[in-house]
Amino acid sequence: MNLCSALKAVSLKVNTAYMVPPISQFTAGDSAAAGQYSGLSAPGLAQAVEAALAWWRDAGVDADFADTPRDWLAVTRPSPPPKARAVEKAPPAVAVAIAGGRDAWPTDLAGFAAWWMTEPALAANGALRVPPAGPEAPAMMIVVPMPEAQDSESLLSGPAGRLLDGFLAAAGLSRAEVYCAAALPARVAAPDWAALAEQGLGDLLAHHIALVRPQRAILFGQNGISTLLRNDSPNNPTRLPPFNHNGATVPALSVYDLEAIVARPALKAGLWNRWLDWDTGIIE
Repeated sequence: MNLCSALKAVSLKVNTAYMVPPISQFTAGDSAAAGQYSGLSAPGLAQAVEAALAWWRDAGVDADFADTPRDWLAVTRPSPPPKARAVEKAPPAVAVAIAGGRDAWPTDLAGFAAWWMTEPALAANGALRVPPAGPEAPAMMIVVPMPEAQDSESLLSGPAGRLLDGFLAAAGLSRAEVYCAAALPARVAAPDWAALAEQGLGDLLAHHIALVRPQRAILFGQNGISTLLRNDSPNNPTRLPPFNHNGATVPALSVYDLEAIVARPALKAGLWNRWLDWDTGIIE
């Protein structure tokens, strides 16, 4: 509908509502008035209609009307939101077994030590690896999370190693009588122990302990190593179950990391008390 038609429709409604006769009902005597409207061009007609509407607006008619009743108090219910499209869940990531899995791990201690220093999956390319050291089937095996910052050719050659030597001497042992190993062959800034556990590093550590066949083992590093062995929260990381392999049982003691004890000398007393309780059978 164009502008003229719309204005004519509005004018017709207004004239009907207020009983104003349309132009077609003018008498012959009013032909001059009729011609005044019928002879108007489009711009003139628009001005005339606008003037008429202005007149009615001044008279108080300022809105259109409808014959159909409407319930203005009715509550309008919002249309339901569109159904969300189902999001397809990605399949859970499958952790890749570290170093090819158990079937690819060496089955003798000498072969394991050489493999530990060369297997690409165990450390970043170019990382400085430190080998484990000690006799097979020792009275004690010492396990730490990773080499010290000062280590290069031998494990635990820095402050943590000196602390360990003092502890072993007080316990009636020497470094030559124990087997020292790390859960990681190279030092890492911030290991993700949970991710490494999912990849099987804890199983690899248990495999290493089984190859060494120690009488007992002390694991320094409750947070990292306990996570590897899946003995973290909600379990008590200080109560580590013994290692079982091929029918042999290896009792294990979990204590604070050596580097943490070096940084907080007050922890030395706790280490020694736990050792005495474990050595005398108070704790298993």
